[in-house]
Amino acid sequence: MDNRILISTFLEAQSAELGAAKNTLLAYARDLKDLSDWLEGQDRTFETATRSDIEAYLVNCDAQGLSNATRSRRLSAAKQLFRFLFQEGLRASNPAIEIKGPSRSKKLPTTLTSSEVDRLISSASQVGRTENDRARNLCLMELLYATGMRVSELVSLPVAAARGNPDMLLVFGKGGKERMVPLSGQAKGALGTWLKLREAEDEARREKRLPVSKYLFPSRGKLGHLTRHAFYLLIKDIAVKAGITPGKVTPHVLRHAFATHLLENGADLRVIQTLLGHADVSTTEIYTHVLEERLKSLVLEHHPLAK
Repeated sequence: MDNRILISTFLEAQSAELGAAKNTLLAYARDLKDLSDWLEGQDRTFETATRSDIEAYLVNCDAQGLSNATRSRRLSAAKQLFRFLFQEGLRASNPAIEIKGPSRSKKLPTTLTSSEVDRLISSASQVGRTENDRARNLCLMELLYATGMRVSELVSLPVAAARGNPDMLLVFGKGGKERMVPLSGQAKGALGTWLKLREAEDEARREKRLPVSKYLFPSRGKLGHLTRHAFYLLIKDIAVKAGITPGKVTPHVLRHAFATHLLENGADLRVIQTLLGHADVSTTEIYTHVLEERLKSLVLEHHPLAK
């Protein structure tokens, strides 16, 4: 069977059975096309490739100067594909099952201080052309920091999930998994203000017999809601307004700040894992290293014997 057909079949299965996100599927497609092109250059296909072929491909990736993270991701995509082909009976064996990838260096996530987050949230209410824009921007920032949601989860929230002055929001995460995240008082206040303005807009649209959006943060774009890219650009504007270097601030950095600040204030790692929607607690453990590095810096900076 043609490699392109096998990739397409694999991606369809990932989407239908595991609920893989669009960006995950696009990443799989890019990595598997690269592997397919290389195998074709060796007169091989996914059905005839051996362990030696896959290892040679990884050596080739290394020779191109690709990072450990990229090579690990490409091997992961290959492992997923060959496992699928074996399980579906399209191969008699899985040639990638015993291949170990390059060790990935643990890069500590960038985070922000509580003071910096306060400045960002305060500045969010000052960025925007209209009152509605400013209220929406403040709501976005309050919800992001109060819940630690992924940006894709935040921008695609349905408005129905926010009605009724909820103390918690139901979030649909990776793979369609649901979780509940609590709201702070400030986040509830910003959400309530935004909802009133948003519902007034909806009422005006109904009077004109125009459709209304099902999303909390609607947009006229194809998706129907604010895009991740649009929010990424917005948060840079907010950082400038707050006097913080824009390169230091992204939606994901706010997620890191949420987790780090919870840990600093005594939250249990398992609780943080649940709130972030991590499938494995080992993913969450990176924040313990962030805290350790911060404590070490404090000692070196303030202890008299360190001077």
